[in-house]
Amino acid sequence: MSLTLHFHPLASYCWKALIALYENNTPFQPVVVDFGNPASAARFRALWPLAKMPVLVDSARGETVAEATVVVEYLDAFHQGPVRFVPADPALAWKVRFWDRFSDNYLQEPMQKIVLDTLRPQGSGDAFGVAQARKAIVQAYDYLESRLGEPNWIACGAFSLGDCSAAPALFYANVVEPLTTRHPQARAYLGRLMARPSFSRVLEEAEPFFGSFPLNPKPSRKLQG
Repeated sequence: MSLTLHFHPLASYCWKALIALYENNTPFQPVVVDFGNPASAARFRALWPLAKMPVLVDSARGETVAEATVVVEYLDAFHQGPVRFVPADPALAWKVRFWDRFSDNYLQEPMQKIVLDTLRPQGSGDAFGVAQARKAIVQAYDYLESRLGEPNWIACGAFSLGDCSAAPALFYANVVEPLTTRHPQARAYLGRLMARPSFSRVLEEAEPFFGSFPLNPKPSRKLQG
């Protein structure tokens, strides 16, 4: 087994890589990074000094691959399976990549702003920044709602990198800023993602860690809202 994934089961960007691995039943060795454990944190920093998860190590090719999107594209290039995450057709590929960036920039980033604000020392919160982040998430929901419909998946009629990215982003965004009746298509899409076997497995493995999520309500394997 040449692939090792360094990750944490609760980390949203790690989910993007896990979904891709599970989609194609790609064999890999999981290594959970625990920043609360000095030895685990030191080992990970020695591997990747910027200490951002996930990181994929391919011992057969001598490569260390950081950044979730790059991990998925690396798997697509060098460990192919029946599911291709970026279409060969450039007219479809750019759309898939757009939705990957959309999820990271307009859902993940403001969601993480809200979550991380709760971890600041008392008296140092950024209430204005959190309010802006919530507005940004709703704006992203509105745009997503206007673009969703048939087919079931977001970019090219087949499950892709765009969906690997949307799954964790939309799941956690819905925890911190729930979808409303204004967004029935987005809610239905999240339901399809959560029912997808690869993402369902990710959620099952993350469930024991949901209690560590710093906001209420906690994440749930049942569609919230």
